Amino acid sequence: MKKLLYLGFLLLFTLALAACGGSDEESNGIPVNADSSVSADSGEKKKLRISLGLNDQTPLYKSSVKFKELVEAKTDSLEVEVYHSGQIADDRSAIEMLQFGTLEITIPSTAPFTSFVPEYGVFDLPFTLTDTDIVDSVLQGPFGDKLAEKASSQGVLQLAWWENGFRQLTNSKKAVKSIDDLKGLKIRTMENEIHLGAWSAMGANPTPMAFTELFTAMQQKTVDGQENPYPTIFLEKYPEVQKYLTETNHIYSPFIFLISQKTWDGLSEEQREIVQAAALEAGEHNRDLSRETAASALEELKGLMEYNKIEGAELEAFKKSVQPVIEKYKSTIGEDFVNEYLEEIEKAQ
Repeated sequence: MKKLLYLGFLLLFTLALAACGGSDEESNGIPVNADSSVSADSGEKKKLRISLGLNDQTPLYKSSVKFKELVEAKTDSLEVEVYHSGQIADDRSAIEMLQFGTLEITIPSTAPFTSFVPEYGVFDLPFTLTDTDIVDSVLQGPFGDKLAEKASSQGVLQLAWWENGFRQLTNSKKAVKSIDDLKGLKIRTMENEIHLGAWSAMGANPTPMAFTELFTAMQQKTVDGQENPYPTIFLEKYPEVQKYLTETNHIYSPFIFLISQKTWDGLSEEQREIVQAAALEAGEHNRDLSRETAASALEELKGLMEYNKIEGAELEAFKKSVQPVIEKYKSTIGEDFVNEYLEEIEKAQ
């Protein structure tokens, strides 16, 4: 009899523990076995976090908010959060997080992605893409689609081309109206072999340096100048330490809208269609906004700096000087692919 009472008590005690919830699922109220992904069929809201390197005043951030609005207007099953200024990670680390599935979306420039897919290095080749009509023809056509497909080899998908813009030259020493004016100028560049080689070929003294150190370096005359798109030159207040502005359009830099393959696989077909359409539409918005911002920034800069534009015969001299650099790095990027890229540009021209 005692044994029966004991077994009954043990059964009741076990049932009580189960009713309270076992320790396998949570500890101190914090899920310990929770999967960060939500299956497409679970009915739960899926969170898409976007990591951006630039601040919340840029066309990149504003266009990411546009993406959020487009997605959330189409479905209640997806929630988009936008994080700027590297709050989650820098561009390279964010790409790696996408590969592991610990981040959903990032929109970097192509430069850091060349470490993963060398073919994206075509955009580092100087004086190849020189105006927006050619850019749109190449990137929004078959070549752009072919290049975007290569991202899938790295566990990420590129859903759209967005825009960073054309890089321009500033310095504190003298007006640059021809390639001869570059001789001896100490120009800060990104830590990129092609960029360094190109500026050396043009006669300048390229100096790789972290972006965060640039303003102080110009202020203290550690470097004479730098190269960045117009909005960056204006928003970072470079006219305070730079006198001369030269429109060169020497490098065009796209942004690429990347989503984790693991995230994509966890979306329903309907959710994928919504995200893809929003990435493309927000990309169009981004290009328009980026170009409007660049134009307005240039007008502001013209009132603050001495402005010159490289064109005609002088532009051809710049292009000729960097041809050996393009030839040198063809093999690194892929010679056949670079030739195809240059042929597409020639068709567009």
